[in-house]
Amino acid sequence: MPQTTGGDKQRAAQQPRGKALATLLTGVAGFIGFHVAQQLLRRGETVIGIDNLNSYYPVALKRDRLAQLNGQAGFQFLELDFGEWESLSSRLAPLAFDRIIHLGAQAGVRYSLENPRAYAHSNLVGHLNLLEVGRAREVRSLIYASSSSVYGGNMSLPFRVEDRVDKPLSLYAASKKADELMSETYAHLYRMPQTGLRFFTVYGPWARPDMAMWLFADAIFNNRPIKVFNHGDMRRDFTFIDDIVAGVIAAHDNPPADDGLPKAGGSTTPHRIYNIGNNRSESLLRMIDVLEEACGRKAERILLPMQAGDVSDTFADVSAIADDLGYAPTTPIEVGVPRFIDWFRDYHRL
Repeated sequence: MPQTTGGDKQRAAQQPRGKALATLLTGVAGFIGFHVAQQLLRRGETVIGIDNLNSYYPVALKRDRLAQLNGQAGFQFLELDFGEWESLSSRLAPLAFDRIIHLGAQAGVRYSLENPRAYAHSNLVGHLNLLEVGRAREVRSLIYASSSSVYGGNMSLPFRVEDRVDKPLSLYAASKKADELMSETYAHLYRMPQTGLRFFTVYGPWARPDMAMWLFADAIFNNRPIKVFNHGDMRRDFTFIDDIVAGVIAAHDNPPADDGLPKAGGSTTPHRIYNIGNNRSESLLRMIDVLEEACGRKAERILLPMQAGDVSDTFADVSAIADDLGYAPTTPIEVGVPRFIDWFRDYHRL
């Protein structure tokens, strides 16, 4: 179990509560973390990025993202596993930061069927470790990544943060719901300001290669058929990375108040939960049409049954974050998909 040391408490007490220090950003070599780090650095902020550079997908892509960040003023990178408490606490001990954006996690619905312990280590123990870091430092704000997967078997569309989310269809989804519950506990016990963000089907430049849009593009450019699950009868709230980053930054700039009033998601602690999506559910087949047009060639489609742990529809109600923080997604797939393909061609020199 993670233990808070007296030294941690002393360092927290010594940190000034006026001007912001730095942001600790986990998963900085990942898709969303990389883009959030870029935006913070553009604003002149200091970012301490950590990532364990695991091999869930090719490490070369993660290192290529890091290459875009290394050398920028205000950026520091630590290669470490936040699921390992002793390493995490000792490496962070000399560093000053007062905000946390916790985006690192073991991703992937299907992989959770193959390697469930990876999710317990990163998503459960790792999340607890970051909560303990935040508690010791008395951080101004802790933002963490949840997922639209928590809605599981929910049949009511669009998904609202007020909906029940107690029917997860994968261990990945269960781990993200567990994170939300742990955060609620820490907000209640220690009044730690926290914001959980349920991301909906993120895509764009520097995306993850295990996501459908990358897999489809790679297959199309290499003259391989694409696998279309549930015979194409699926809908997703495809959200372009720039819109995701806008939501993360808005939450980063506006931590919840400890005022006893109900927050998005129902808590009266300084803990709120938001959906971040495009507020528009698109047919999977429509996305493939747009992708084919951007690639300039047709795909051979192999229609397959639904995969275990997957859901047929996602659709984000973003009214809570829109009302509270002015969030307004601006990128439809007709704009975002060609931008992804432009990057994909350039990255692979196609």
